[in-house]
Amino acid sequence: MFELIPVVLPIIVIIVVIMIFLSFVPLGLWISAISAGVRVSIFSLIGMRLRRVRADKIIRPLIKAQKAGMNVHANQLESHLLSGGRVDNVVDALIAAHRANLDLSFERAAAIDLAGRNVFEAVRLSVTPKIIETPWISAMAINGIEVKVVAKVTVRTNLARLVGGAGEETIIARIGEGIVTTVGSSESHKTVLENPDSISRTVLAKGLDNGTAFEILSIDIADVDIGRNIGAHLQIQQAEADKQIAQAKAEERRAAAIAREQEMKAEVEFMKSKVVEAEAQVPMALAEALREGNLGVMDYYNMKNIQSDTSMKNNIGSLDITKMFKPQNDSPEK
Repeated sequence: MFELIPVVLPIIVIIVVIMIFLSFVPLGLWISAISAGVRVSIFSLIGMRLRRVRADKIIRPLIKAQKAGMNVHANQLESHLLSGGRVDNVVDALIAAHRANLDLSFERAAAIDLAGRNVFEAVRLSVTPKIIETPWISAMAINGIEVKVVAKVTVRTNLARLVGGAGEETIIARIGEGIVTTVGSSESHKTVLENPDSISRTVLAKGLDNGTAFEILSIDIADVDIGRNIGAHLQIQQAEADKQIAQAKAEERRAAAIAREQEMKAEVEFMKSKVVEAEAQVPMALAEALREGNLGVMDYYNMKNIQSDTSMKNNIGSLDITKMFKPQNDSPEK
C-alpha cells in the first residue's frame, strides 16, 4: 500500500490543481469565445474572476458585438459593468443603431445607459416614431366659449439630446400651452371648429421640442369639442360681485344716514333744552327789569299784546281755508 503512495499522490495533486484552475477559469465560456472568433486570453478571464466580475456578462455581449461587426473591446464592457451599467442593453442598442445607420458611439450609449434611460428603447424609437396622446386640453376663445382639444403628437428620439433632455411630460405641457395660446387668440370658437389644422400648424411652428429628448414630427388634432360659455359665466359672476358691492355701499350710506340722524336728534334735544332753560330765565329777567325800573308796566302789557297777536296770526295761518268755504249739501238727493 505504501508503495502506491508515490504514484497516487501526484495524480491527486494534478486533479486538485485542475479543479482550482477550472474554478477560476470558465473553460466552457473561453471555448465559446475562441470558437466565435473573439480573442480572449485565459489570464483575462482569471483577472475578471479576481475582480469579482461575471465573465459571462462580458464575453456573451462581446461575442454578439463581434458577430455584428461592432468594434467593441472587453475592457470597455467591463468598465461599463463595474460602473453599474447594463452591458447587454448597450450592445443591443449599438447593434440596432448600426443596422439603422444611426450615429451612436459606445461612449454615448454608455452615458445614456448610466443616466438611467433605456438606450435600446431610445434607438428603437429613433427608428419607429412614437405617438403621444394628450389629455383633454381646455382653452377659451375671445368670444368666451370654451374649446376642448385632444392632440396626437408623433415624436422620435433625438439621441444627441437624450442625455439631459426633457421627457414626455414636458412635450405634453408645451403642446397644451401652444393649444391654449392658439385657441385664445382666435376671435370665435367657430374659427377653431372650421380650421382645426391651424392649431397644429401654429403649435408645430413654435419649436416646442427644443431642449427635449425628442423630435416632434407632426401634431394632429384628434378631437375638438365645445364646452361652457365661460365668458357669460364670468359676466354673471362679475355682475353678482358688483351687486354685492353696491349693496354694501348702500348699507354703508344707510348706516351713515342713521348715525347722522341720531346726531341731529341729539343736537335738537340739546337746543330744546337750551330754549327751555332760556325761557325759564325770561320771567326772572322781567321781574328784575320791573324791580329796577328798566321796564314799565305799560311796556310789559304791550309786550303781552304783541305776543297774543303773533299767536293768533300763527293759528289763523295754520287753518285750511278751502275746508272753511266748502259748500255743504244737507239734503241728499232723492
